[in-house]
Amino acid sequence: MEAKIIDGKAMAAGIRQELKVRLEKLKDEMGITPGLAVILVGDDPASQTYVNNKEKACNEVGIDSYIYRLPVDTSEEEVLGLIAKLNADSQIDGILVQLPLPKHLDEHTVLGAVDARKDVDGTHIVTAGKLLAGEKGFKPCTPKGIIRMIKSTGLEIQGKHAVVVGRSNIVGKPVALLLLNENATVTMCHSKTEDLQSVCAGADILVAAIGKPGFITGDYIKERAVVIDVGTTKVDGVFKGDVVFEEASKKAAFISPVPGGVGPMTIAMLMENTVEAGETYA
Repeated sequence: MEAKIIDGKAMAAGIRQELKVRLEKLKDEMGITPGLAVILVGDDPASQTYVNNKEKACNEVGIDSYIYRLPVDTSEEEVLGLIAKLNADSQIDGILVQLPLPKHLDEHTVLGAVDARKDVDGTHIVTAGKLLAGEKGFKPCTPKGIIRMIKSTGLEIQGKHAVVVGRSNIVGKPVALLLLNENATVTMCHSKTEDLQSVCAGADILVAAIGKPGFITGDYIKERAVVIDVGTTKVDGVFKGDVVFEEASKKAAFISPVPGGVGPMTIAMLMENTVEAGETYA
């Protein structure tokens, strides 16, 4: 039996419609429209596309969008100055620094300069600390979207064996924590994991986030597993996931596609976090 597709694009569209209703209520009752500032340094084509998609989503939902496109040679001092200005701006509820940054800019310094109360992307060290401690705070957008996608299948996460392949600060580590918070038994895998195939083949929930197209073949998939493919690597002009979809879909119960899976949900979660910021600090 072929796996059912977890349609992230359709899920994201539904979430955006729900957010429009929440925003209309916020405007009517409080006279507030949340504002999202996105900082893009340089002209990386993929980053340009991501920023354009975020701006489009803001316009659809009703969030005020402020895009700051800076030259690739912008100094760290100038970037930090802009962030300080946005931190102090009452019209801005969320700030997102588009990654990757040019090499002359220190990622930790720049991300750490964002006011944690406006960290709607969930990349600040304070946000990460709250997630680790199980305290209330913004959840990183991609991991938050992944959990929403898994829950959409009807599978109860509690007690299941979840395997996360990849240990990045953006996806791997936070999604492992979120799965742990849902009472899954979590195994984190990486480039030094021994016998990776057998570890993955024991997973009820498999999250592939390594950025190696086609790395996870059908042999890595447990029968009736839920498979979330986070990979988005461009190969010959086409985006490819970490999972060999044709093979995995023959064994899994549910699988997310690339494109049309995690990507749209990441942007939807960014919109949701921005609305929550507007509601929280209204």
